[in-house]
Amino acid sequence: MVKRYLELRALEESITLIKGMFPAPGLTEKVPVVKSVGRVVAVPVYAKYSVPEVNIAAMDGIAVRSRDTISASDRNPVTLVQFTRVNTGNIVPPEYDAVIMIEDVWEAGERFQIRKSAVPWQHVRPAGEDIKENKLILPRGHLIRPFDIGALVTYGITTIDVLSVNIGIIPTGSELVPLGVRPGPGQVVESNTVMAQVFLSEMGANCTRYSIVPDEPDEIRKTLMKAVEENDLVLISAGSSAGTRDFTESVIRSLGDLVFHGVAVKPGKPVMLGKIEGIPVLGLPGYPLAAQTVLREFAAPLLESWGFPAVPHYTVRVRLAHPLTSDLGFDEFVPIFVGRIGSTLFGTPHGKGAFAQMATVKANGYTHIPAPVEGYEAGTELDVVLTTDPGSIERTVILTGSLDPALEELASLAHDTGLFIHATNPGNLSGIRALCTNSCHAAPLVLPAQSFLPTYQPLMQCKDAEDLAFVHIASVEIGIASIDGLGLHDLLQARFINTRKETPSRTVLDAVFAAEGIDPALLNGYTQEVHGPPAVAAAIRNGFADAGICTSSIAKSNGLRFVPLAHEDYELAFRMKMINDSRIRTLISLIQSPQFSAILKKSGGHDTSITGSIRRLDSTRTLSPFSPGSIPVGYP
Repeated sequence: MVKRYLELRALEESITLIKGMFPAPGLTEKVPVVKSVGRVVAVPVYAKYSVPEVNIAAMDGIAVRSRDTISASDRNPVTLVQFTRVNTGNIVPPEYDAVIMIEDVWEAGERFQIRKSAVPWQHVRPAGEDIKENKLILPRGHLIRPFDIGALVTYGITTIDVLSVNIGIIPTGSELVPLGVRPGPGQVVESNTVMAQVFLSEMGANCTRYSIVPDEPDEIRKTLMKAVEENDLVLISAGSSAGTRDFTESVIRSLGDLVFHGVAVKPGKPVMLGKIEGIPVLGLPGYPLAAQTVLREFAAPLLESWGFPAVPHYTVRVRLAHPLTSDLGFDEFVPIFVGRIGSTLFGTPHGKGAFAQMATVKANGYTHIPAPVEGYEAGTELDVVLTTDPGSIERTVILTGSLDPALEELASLAHDTGLFIHATNPGNLSGIRALCTNSCHAAPLVLPAQSFLPTYQPLMQCKDAEDLAFVHIASVEIGIASIDGLGLHDLLQARFINTRKETPSRTVLDAVFAAEGIDPALLNGYTQEVHGPPAVAAAIRNGFADAGICTSSIAKSNGLRFVPLAHEDYELAFRMKMINDSRIRTLISLIQSPQFSAILKKSGGHDTSITGSIRRLDSTRTLSPFSPGSIPVGYP
């Protein structure tokens, strides 16, 4: 009697079925950090301690108290009484808060003379500059790379929790010989399970290859039951076709349920899926290219749905060098070699035979011919997935602007969806420029509150500002920090320390001064600028100034009193043409999620009352509510 496939399911239907039928095992394991490369982080990893743990010198020179240098100038050189000699990398004693380069000092007997004042933390690598204790190193879902190991070890990590899944792989066939044995006539080296082990191990799975099982139903049944008891997924190689010695189907039926046998895909038509005691059993065809297709198109998507990293896909557009035919009604995967001739990428098809392993060795990619298509003529442009590039650029979002701890939490959530955030921190101005030149997907920006926004020049001078949309991440309170709780009008009798021009806090301060009729020129130190609110707080704490403007959380962490003035808005800005980009929509969805707001509230320092709202600049240069749903698909 001739055996036939029960049915030929569509490829997409089969993949949806296997992913929907088997939920993630949810297993983790703790492994030594030096053995964690290629594994997936199961629990976010945080630094055990700050690096550096103490302040260290960034230059050869002398460590000083910055307040002792305030009056130094060419006309008024200052001879320092209290200092210590340091070299790059030396600990800066706690009583000092700045380093002056040795070439900027003059010897005066046993002392040193300077002609320029030093600002707090000048040429000092402050404690925690690289990373602070308990700060995120790797988010959940991160695929650990070799160079991550150095950072993990540096930050005190010795073991790490990773996703875990156990996969049993069973080779069957009386004609098979093991690796390292030269096959005789009618024999073949068992290679499919070796390939499967390597492929799945690279995805982070723990694979067990069982000994070769001959074509004896009782032996196959015994080994399969053992594998089901010991694993979360079982692959059984060969025996899935319609030959007289293909017993996999009957064995699966005797132990559990046969979900399907046969899919309209080439190579790989004999693939089968079983369910035994809740464990998925995937039957691989014996031919190597067919087995590759099943591993890539069935096993990999199942693991991805369980949280393991996606198989890298780098797609390029090529011009077909030769005609390519396909059987109508079958999704077909064909090895392709891609090369460049002039400015054009050409694709040359390789052998389509399911046994032709050298086709994949010679090819550097593959193309998918959908079931409704019978083939392509020479010269047709089509997509090819490269197999030689490990990048995964389609899942990457590039962010340029101002970073905040809230963005770290967003990145951690994004990893759970398979989205990778690459963020740089050059500041607001660079972020706005990057948006205008289309060199980033979105820009995280720290903006003044609504009432001060129309005076914020970097944004107002952006010629494409009307084409931007803003997703509100959180609000942060800003105000006057001091030791004595000074208010706005007290600043006229105090030593002030300022932030740089065109920063949001400076914009707010100037607007408040204008509203209150205060002349900034009357402030002692108004033109004395440092880099950002943390430097302002440090200057006050160390006596360099009496007051300055910063956030409430920074003031609190430095032991300073705080008088609120306004708030800053942390926004994610993007060009309107990106509104239909799935990556941007995913970020918007995550920002709007209750989970993200809960995380920010728990961390403290963030007001989430309007988190997730989307706004655009109106004619008055203020942010007005806006719904992305009002923009048609395909905008502009």
